[in-house]
Amino acid sequence: MSALPKLCLAAGLSLTGTAASAATIEVTIEKLEFRPAMVTARPGDTIVWRNKDVMDHTATSKGSFDVVIPAGKSGSTVIKGDGVAEYYCRYHPNMKGQIEVSN
Repeated sequence: MSALPKLCLAAGLSLTGTAASAATIEVTIEKLEFRPAMVTARPGDTIVWRNKDVMDHTATSKGSFDVVIPAGKSGSTVIKGDGVAEYYCRYHPNMKGQIEVSN
């Protein structure tokens, strides 16, 4: 019976460790550019796009995410999987960015 409290404590530490290891990575949108254009992330990290332009944008990666970011606002997504996610703005296709995801 004493194994149960230890198991619960270990599970609690594991959950705390996992949550603490996730990072928030900020990308600024300004003058029709993603800055920085390339970021490195891990699964579970959150990418936040802050739109400083006066027009709406998106961060769109086919099959992965499609985030609408209104003018003067922000939008985010949690990274899943690994590899390279190339993304662009659907409204301004010349705007491109890249997220390199590794464990």
